[in-house]
Formats: sequence, structure tokens, C-alpha cells
Amino acid sequence: MGRYIWLIVVIGLGAIVPVWGQNLKFDSAGHFKIVQFTDVHYVPNNPKSKAAIHLIEKVLDLENPDLVVLTGDIVTGRPARIGWDSVLDPILRRNIPFIVTLGNHDDEQDLSRRQVAELVTSYPLNLNTVRVDSVTGYLNGVFPVLGHLSDKPALLLYGLDSNSYSSIQAIKGYAWFTPDQIECYNLWSRYYTGLNGGKPIPALAFFHIPLPEYRVAYNIRENRQSGKRREKECAPELNTGMYAAMLLNGDVMGMFTGHDHGNDYIALYNGIALAYGRFSGGKTTYTKTSNGARVIEIREGVRGFSSYIRLSNRKIVDVYDYKQN
Repeated sequence: MGRYIWLIVVIGLGAIVPVWGQNLKFDSAGHFKIVQFTDVHYVPNNPKSKAAIHLIEKVLDLENPDLVVLTGDIVTGRPARIGWDSVLDPILRRNIPFIVTLGNHDDEQDLSRRQVAELVTSYPLNLNTVRVDSVTGYLNGVFPVLGHLSDKPALLLYGLDSNSYSSIQAIKGYAWFTPDQIECYNLWSRYYTGLNGGKPIPALAFFHIPLPEYRVAYNIRENRQSGKRREKECAPELNTGMYAAMLLNGDVMGMFTGHDHGNDYIALYNGIALAYGRFSGGKTTYTKTSNGARVIEIREGVRGFSSYIRLSNRKIVDVYDYKQN
């Protein structure tokens, strides 16, 4: 955890709720900027991975974010430790805090899922914890961003482990959020809502595998806001209700995933923005686009955000402004 100090409260299911202390804060103008890198697919000693590092360096210099979020499938070659060193080096050299959510390929190299989580949390400036007691997966967490004057949480960021592959033989494809993960999210959300006098604090959620609702949302033409769908959404076939939980709790304004390298769209569904990041890797895996990163800007006190994609050639595309009713 490096220099970050945590004050924690323990509530049902052993869910650890960080109240504050991670040094995430809106600036003096009330702005907070996040850069999302996803599906870097870095392979150590593969020259094709240089394109990913070049992108990370360039985007960080152009955007100067307050936080970096890496949403899975980051290192997909051996030795994984060398890969993580290479990917995180540009972030660490610029002294930027970062959060990681795991993808389905991150533990397929020479480190288990727990070992990857332990490695990630060993780096300075990382805000994750390895595991929340009694909750499925690794690096699950809620990360409050404090107001620039109030020193109270003004924005919540959820980082969640969407797991990897189906554990039920009859169901093919990818995994889903488990009931205990959803209940953990519910506890976090309700805790912070209570802390805020019963009013949900604006929140964003980050994870790797898109929810089944992405398919539904994009198929309704008027929901499409920006970006493109270049391949079918590879969502889990089993819907366990994470989207419904976020909708009912009323805090999450948008969710940001990766996984599908060709998709970078945002679609609105019942007032929640279902968004993809932009594929950030080189040609170490299948690619349908030039690589890039999603940038998300939030203003303190506003239930909404602005977002765009920054490409490796410096161009900005798919500018989108969203204000939640």
C-alpha cells in the first residue's frame, strides 16, 4: 500500500470499507481525471508490445490524470512479473496512483490469480487490497474521492473482479459476478449513502467483462451515444444481477469495461452509461482498432461525467458528455 493510509470499517460479510485516506481528491477547481487502459496484452520480450508502452507514455504525458485504472488482461506472457514491471513503470515514474481489476487472461501465465493480486499491491501508488474477506475474487474495492473543500467522499470508484470462465459445465463462456460480490457492493453502496445523509454519492464502476445488459442496451438504437460496436459482446450467459443492484442503489452513473477488443461504445440504459474502454495493446493479440485509452473527467457536485478516447496518434475521438437526471 506504499504511503497510502487507510481508515477502515468492517460491516457484514467481513466487507472492508475504506472510509478515506487514499489521497484521491478533486483538485482546487473541482475536477478529477481518470485514464482507463484496458487489454494491454503485454508479452515480455515481444517487440510488438512496445506499441502498448508507447501509448501509455504518450497518453499520460498528454492527459496528466489524477488516477489510472487498468481493467484487465494487462500481462499475457511470461515472465508475468517482468511484464507488470514494464507496464507499470510509466505510471510509477509519473507518480500517479493506480487501480487494477483483473481480466480472464491475467492468471494464465506463471502466476496464480492471488499471486498477481499480491504482486500488483506490492507496487507503490497502488490503491488495491489483495482480497476482501469472504468475497469472491481479488482486488475488489471501493475507492472514495474526497471533495476539494469538504474532505468527505464526493465520488466513489468501484473496482471489481469479474472473474474469468464459467464454473458450470452446462454454461459455456465467461464468468459472472457471484452473489457475495453483489452483496458486498450493496453493503459498500449503502454504507456511503448512509454516510451522505441517505443520498447516493455519484459513482463509477470498473471491471473487465461486460455485463449481459450491454447487449440489450446497444440493440436499442436510441441508447447508442458514442463509439462503435465491431464485435458481439462476450458477456457471461448467466445474469446474476450486478446491473440491477447498481440501478436500484442509485449511485453508479457509468460502468467501464474492456474484454472485447473491437468495442469502444457508450450506450445508455435506464440512466446508466454502459461503456467500453479502448483496446490499449499492441499486436500481440487480435486487434480491430488502433490502440488508445479512455479518458473520464468528473466535476465535483455534478452527477455526470465527460469522456473521450485518446488515440496513439494523439487524436481525440468520440467525445461524450453525460449528465444524469
